[in-house]
Amino acid sequence: QVQLVESGGGLVQPGGSLRLSCAASGSTSGLNVMGWYRQAPGKQRELVARITRGGVTGYADSVKGRFTISMDNAKNTVYLQMNRLIPLDTDVYYCTGGSIVRPLLYWGQGTQVTVSS
Repeated sequence: QVQLVESGGGLVQPGGSLRLSCAASGSTSGLNVMGWYRQAPGKQRELVARITRGGVTGYADSVKGRFTISMDNAKNTVYLQMNRLIPLDTDVYYCTGGSIVRPLLYWGQGTQVTVSS
């Protein structure tokens, strides 16, 4: 079993930045893919960014050029640097983790990001 604990959410003004962190613990040896999803009430959950232990990344078109995902393999921690935030980025952000074939095995509890003036 793997536990994912997110941190770093909060309130920020449009144009500002936040960095989310997600620390994995437990049986992390098979944890080869980590990522971030987001969801607002009444909306479908959507992929924000994903990264493999080898450093291969993928992003939603809506965040390309603004968000950067990175992973510290030694710490089993994934980060999401969010720059030039806009109100549409307001959501609950969930950390995910899993294997290459099952990347969404594990989910964190979510952290709220609110972009508002």
